[in-house]
Amino acid sequence: MPDYKTIIFEQTDRVAVITLNRPDAANGLNTVMAAELVDAATRCQDASVKAVVLTAKGKFFCAGGDLREMAGFGDQGSVQVKALADNLHQSISLFARMDAPLIVAVNGVAAGGGFSLSITGDLVVAAGSAAFTMAYSRAGLSPDGSSSYYLPRLIGLRKAQEMAFTNNMLSAEQALEWGLVNRVVADDDLLKVATEMAEDLARGPLGSHSMIKKLLLSTWNNDLETQMEEEAAGISQCLSSEDGQEGMAAFLEKRKPVFK
Repeated sequence: MPDYKTIIFEQTDRVAVITLNRPDAANGLNTVMAAELVDAATRCQDASVKAVVLTAKGKFFCAGGDLREMAGFGDQGSVQVKALADNLHQSISLFARMDAPLIVAVNGVAAGGGFSLSITGDLVVAAGSAAFTMAYSRAGLSPDGSSSYYLPRLIGLRKAQEMAFTNNMLSAEQALEWGLVNRVVADDDLLKVATEMAEDLARGPLGSHSMIKKLLLSTWNNDLETQMEEEAAGISQCLSSEDGQEGMAAFLEKRKPVFK
């Protein structure tokens, strides 16, 4: 494993856990972290990874872009920030298109780019103390990290506009009510719950999970017939796979399936 400076990457059996590790800087996204996230996301493409957990150390999940670093870019600010955003976006694209489901475990405040990153999971679990705010325009900036894509799809345009323009802070319970997260759990139980969810998914059929991710990503761009054609191709592919055959056999034999 590489000697990461801003994240921790651990893999146990079939579950990879990525932990943002700049607690003294509110886990701010700097140039190094963005690049390391790309490397970690690339590692998650390995066939041995069946589920991924993304979380953070400290009181913050991530306070967004490291404005102190950005302020030091000087005349190269636009170029450097574009490069940082490009790396963040590459990691998000890799997470979205990898076969393994991504569970984001939000341990504290998620703001700016941290907010954007927090909502990219296939499943999102929040600690009771977690809070969510876009915060971009408070610093005179505009959204990045895919939030302008995911947020309207998750909560609708009107609520997305409210969050983007007002920078209101949502509690974990409000985020659950709005549909930003799937579950809210006690702070001390967050990593345990997220890891158990990941282990449960890791025992499932990776090909099926991968196809679910692909279908849900494509649904926003396809008309009904195109989406159904992709569904037909997908279920046919899953049916002919080893896991598909095992799943059907287990159902007919009234036993628990053992996926590869």
